[in-house]
Amino acid sequence: MRSALAILVGSVVAFVFFNQIWDVLRRPYCQVHQKNAIDTTHGCGTLVFTNVFDPIVWHFKVAVIAGLILSSPVWLYQLWAFVTPGLQRKERKFSLMFVGTAVPLFLAGATLAYFVMSKGLQVLLNFAPKGTTSLISIDHYLGYAMAMLLVFGGSFVIPLLLVLLNQIGILTYQRLKKSRRMTIFLAFVFSAIATPSGDPVTMLALGVPLVILLEVANQIARVHDARKARATAVDPLANLADDQISPLDLTTG
Repeated sequence: MRSALAILVGSVVAFVFFNQIWDVLRRPYCQVHQKNAIDTTHGCGTLVFTNVFDPIVWHFKVAVIAGLILSSPVWLYQLWAFVTPGLQRKERKFSLMFVGTAVPLFLAGATLAYFVMSKGLQVLLNFAPKGTTSLISIDHYLGYAMAMLLVFGGSFVIPLLLVLLNQIGILTYQRLKKSRRMTIFLAFVFSAIATPSGDPVTMLALGVPLVILLEVANQIARVHDARKARATAVDPLANLADDQISPLDLTTG
């Protein structure tokens, strides 16, 4: 409910500033060179529509896209807060760390998607044979833009989830190390499937940064596990959970 309310508020704000947001969203399309576009007014091909209700629908779609991005700090926190009641007290401290790191990562992914969109569109439109004309509808373009922003943004948060699972003791560095090759392979498979265009440029633009972030997560897990092992060697009771019974000292002095 809180996430939905935050998205609603963000969408209302975005609806008011529709023209400014639309100019930003349309810019990647304007950067695509289309030899056979029906119009290149001001250097930008024309997006078409065929339904009289489409203009108002665009306003709502653009508002939802911007609302999701504007409200990302709220719904990312709510996503983590949904999990924290089942965690130990010392594990809940990672909530603020999650939000403080997840929001910049999500925005970084969405920003990368924004700059990659024109490249992906250019690759796809270059396959158009001679004698054809591109009539791209606004619905299709908005769907492509929304998918790109959310897929890239969400993908950049995945390595953070691995770090948090390691921090709370569910996922160890040794397990991550053993599955490193498979993780790299799955990262590129995911990039190929998740990206809406499926072109190699967009796939690599998502896959390479995702692999780098996953490797950063592995190294953070390595440092954490090594520090945890040293603490346990000094004091075997240092890493006991809140609800775990410590062994009794039956020795007499």
